[in-house]
Amino acid sequence: MADLRLTDRQLAAVRALAENPVSRRALWAVVSKDFNLAELEALPASDRGRVEEVPRPLQGKAPRSWGDGDDLGVPETTRCTGARLRKAYLEGQTTPVEVLEAVLSREAQGDFGPSTYSPFIALDEAGARAAAEASAARYKDGKPLSPLDGIPVPIKDQMHMNGLPTRGGGVWRTERATEDSAVVARLRSGGAVLPGKAHATENGMNPLGYNPNFDYPRNVYSNGHGAGGSSTGSAVAVGLGLAPVAVSTDGGGSIRIPAAMNGLFGLKPTFNRFSRYGDIWYGTVGHTGPIGQSASDLVDLMEVCSGRDERDPLTHFAPDWDDVVPTWRPAIGRGIKGCRIGVLRDELRDATPAIAAACVDALEALEKEGAVLVDVHIPLLRVANAIGPLVIAGESASNASDDLERNRSAISDELRLIYGLLHSVTAQQHLRGLRTRTRLREVMAAAIAEVDLFALPAHARLAAPYPLRENRMQVADTAWTASMTRFNFVGNLTGLPAASIPVGMDDGLPIGLQLLGDAWDEASVIAATAHLERLEVTALPKSPGYRSFI
Repeated sequence: MADLRLTDRQLAAVRALAENPVSRRALWAVVSKDFNLAELEALPASDRGRVEEVPRPLQGKAPRSWGDGDDLGVPETTRCTGARLRKAYLEGQTTPVEVLEAVLSREAQGDFGPSTYSPFIALDEAGARAAAEASAARYKDGKPLSPLDGIPVPIKDQMHMNGLPTRGGGVWRTERATEDSAVVARLRSGGAVLPGKAHATENGMNPLGYNPNFDYPRNVYSNGHGAGGSSTGSAVAVGLGLAPVAVSTDGGGSIRIPAAMNGLFGLKPTFNRFSRYGDIWYGTVGHTGPIGQSASDLVDLMEVCSGRDERDPLTHFAPDWDDVVPTWRPAIGRGIKGCRIGVLRDELRDATPAIAAACVDALEALEKEGAVLVDVHIPLLRVANAIGPLVIAGESASNASDDLERNRSAISDELRLIYGLLHSVTAQQHLRGLRTRTRLREVMAAAIAEVDLFALPAHARLAAPYPLRENRMQVADTAWTASMTRFNFVGNLTGLPAASIPVGMDDGLPIGLQLLGDAWDEASVIAATAHLERLEVTALPKSPGYRSFI
């Protein structure tokens, strides 16, 4: 990969080249090597399907049922999960009001450990206090509304939250929302306490956790490294113990990457389990889902927030809405015996040795518990990291083109660099990418029909460097960006459910294993995730800034 880490004046100069029609093609030739665009262009016609307007997820076979009827229980954990908070509320050990005040107190004191800066871009103290008081009254009566009643849940700053601006990581969006997004409305109906909006990288285009527009939170384990993106604030809030679970989104790894970088659990559900109504980043690869302290926290958010929505027709893709939600919580206790896991060895070889070794160790632990490991070779996966940027960046650039024209001086050099480079992509190149996406979906559906899950790393490198001296600096690192998304775009392009699971540490930074399931089969992903937690493979050291509510 080309090592092209740029800051401030260097980045401004390169951004100017990308915005110049004469020079951008030469720059694109350099940057595109990081994402393997040449291999995508060289594919034979047999590796392309047809262009589809909406990429509906393809199911390999009916949802799996290994271990159905078994109940190994919820894995033990020393973290303050939503389940532990609910128990504490019901037993009178603490109240939603006290928990919220602990969150707000840490915010006021700047108690963020190595992250240094707050995970929140905006707070709704009055609204959160009213919700906490109402929840406390319900618990006093023994009548909570949902698994998230009284639980603090940060909202990624791309979802409308009535009364707060939806900045999407930028500084030019300042208008306050006049209604809640569908996800926020469901949370409120379930009694959740919403402290505020969590930081996102600008327009979701940075997976490393860089954003020059704000005092931006660092990794919960190291103030010299990024926390991953674009759901940066969501992961940092959970990693610091400010919440058991947070609303996040994922267009190219933006749930799984920050979850992995901060030693957490992240689940990108099947496209489109969550309504996107009130989400400012609308596209064909974006998924909403949870980042949490545990597998059960992932299920809590899934149960409350997923569902059909007449305002988002794509939520009608799922064929199983009438009976699927009740399968997710029992899956936590299903175990792993009999599960066939397709190990993508080619992908493991592209990760650093430490990351690959941690992932292999985790898989061998599952094998000892009765899982069957099957080596799987899918050559077309090599180009997922080429198709992904063409799709997500192309959709983002198109949707933001008017904003760019009106607010060019307020947009970061990195984002302008990305959008400028996209002018080098021809219509035919873009369409060939979409056709290869179709073929990739078909190939993946056929391959997963032979196994229950796929296993591969969640990232190719550890968290990217982001020293505090670079706070509010313009920074771009294309090689590290490509390595971070290397194993993630396949889940977005196919719409398959995928989880990032903490499985180790290297040089003081977390490592994540990724498990992909068949379309509409989140239950199998949850089952394997929970079993790794049960085996304590996921029991990483808590970050120095972690605090427990109880």
